[in-house]
Amino acid sequence: MNPIHKITSSRLYIQLATTRKARIVGASAVLLTVVAFGAVAVSPMVPDASDLPVRSIAENLEMPDLSSQITALEKVDQNFTHEERVRPGDTLSAMLIRLGVDDAAAANFIKTDKVARRVMMLKTGKRVQAQTTENGELNWLRATLVDDTGSSAKNILITRKGDKFVATEVAAQLERRVEMHARKITSTLFAATDSSLDGTRLPDAISKQIVEMFSTNIDFRSDVKRGDSFNVVYETFWQDGEFVRAGRILAGEFTNRGKTFQSVWFEDPASKQGGGYYSFDGKSLKKAFLKSPLEFSRISSGFSMRVHPISGNWKAHKGIDFAAATGTPIRASGDGVVDMVGTQNGYGNVVVLKHWANYSTAYAHMSRFAAGLKKGQKVSQGEVIGYVGTTGWSTGAHLHYEFRVGGEAQDPTKLNVQAQAPLTAAELARFRMVSADMMHRFTLLRPNDTALASR
Repeated sequence: MNPIHKITSSRLYIQLATTRKARIVGASAVLLTVVAFGAVAVSPMVPDASDLPVRSIAENLEMPDLSSQITALEKVDQNFTHEERVRPGDTLSAMLIRLGVDDAAAANFIKTDKVARRVMMLKTGKRVQAQTTENGELNWLRATLVDDTGSSAKNILITRKGDKFVATEVAAQLERRVEMHARKITSTLFAATDSSLDGTRLPDAISKQIVEMFSTNIDFRSDVKRGDSFNVVYETFWQDGEFVRAGRILAGEFTNRGKTFQSVWFEDPASKQGGGYYSFDGKSLKKAFLKSPLEFSRISSGFSMRVHPISGNWKAHKGIDFAAATGTPIRASGDGVVDMVGTQNGYGNVVVLKHWANYSTAYAHMSRFAAGLKKGQKVSQGEVIGYVGTTGWSTGAHLHYEFRVGGEAQDPTKLNVQAQAPLTAAELARFRMVSADMMHRFTLLRPNDTALASR
């Protein structure tokens, strides 16, 4: 066989494959060429923009007549509302200027009216709102004023009535919130309460309550050390998104030198008595009664026989007299309900509080009563109920204090008084619901106690 025509099967496969590949490539090239020339053939030629004919069209458009609208707007009084915060060292004049108020009559009214001038008592940071005319005349001004104790808030509203102004004062409608925070002490307690690591500074009223709550177990002047910690759950009250005041601590937990102290507030809704702080097993943490209804005083006359300073007769003195200046605040020595508030013979201005069981206390010779105090009102231990005076059969400013058992005056220094009425079975059941909620909150504040927190 001619070697030139000798082709093995493998060579034949390669040759066929190569020939087929070449045919495919060639056919594809021809097809692309035809398509390209076809596209050119069918595509229209785009003219140059500069060769296009241009035609200008001018048309007069009639504008709407706005004169009637402008006239109507000019007849409407324009009012502007401003909001400012009280600054350190602020004066009434400076505050009104920032509020856009240019009204001498309004400024004079605020300075002279009994209710309106309370606006000048606002503390730094408090919000003031005002509405004025375009000429700066005051339409109204409003602010929220919190008393010195932080226990009540009132809205003050100054409104224009024709050419005059009227000032009203009403109790603020506040929104209650419950907040909880954890702190670790690195230097002092108050440095920890001022800490802003979580974006919140604890109110001063809460810091004070922490000290009062644990001061029977911890000496905050010497016992607190670096590494101590505390958790606290407390109330806050808000109005229109603005913090108004802090309320009561609902539960507290303080770890000092490795030992933890806990306290939870419980006020049974079915009870007529005030609430109190308890340990988490339901035991009251409150002392029986304050040793003195006055913070700073001395005993001028004890529970004993004496010569009466007015009648000159030898008779029993059935109470304890505390010498103090007129106007000194008088505190309720224990939780209770106001049983009597008014004037009574030689007692002068007197308040009688009824406590649990058959205990009651009387506070006489007051110069005046606490604002709003009335019969049937619940009061808490330490709450101010009046002020020292010299009304009734009195020869000088002092407080006559009586402790009564079954209506009879007794010497409180010789009595073993029960600390507080124990919780009944029904109260204890309700207390456990409250304490369980607070314990769960504490668990959430402890980052390591995730097991209990997940329950």
